[in-house]
Amino acid sequence: QVQLVESGGGLVQAGGSLRLSCAASGRTFNSYAVGWFRQAPGKEREFVTTISRSGSSTYYADSVKGRFTISRDNAKNTVYLQMNSLKPEDTAVYYCAGGFSASTTADDYRYWGQGTQVTVSS
Repeated sequence: QVQLVESGGGLVQAGGSLRLSCAASGRTFNSYAVGWFRQAPGKEREFVTTISRSGSSTYYADSVKGRFTISRDNAKNTVYLQMNSLKPEDTAVYYCAGGFSASTTADDYRYWGQGTQVTVSS
């Protein structure tokens, strides 16, 4: 069993930066790939990025490529999402999720955090 808690969301102006954290409980954190998804009001949840168990592989949605960076520190049981050059269309609730493979599909993730709100003003 893994519990995930996101933090670091907030209000930022367009062009600004935020760093989200996903802290995991449990000693088997490095057994899981971790993904970030987001859901804007009235829209479906969408894939943002994911990182493999070791951190050696990462994948990004085209909409965030070059602006967002995912990383993990298995010693601290934490995954980070550095978000730069934020745009108003990045406004959403951001969720981290743990699964057995670094998938772009939400259904492949078994454990989910409660989400953190990111709001980008124009």
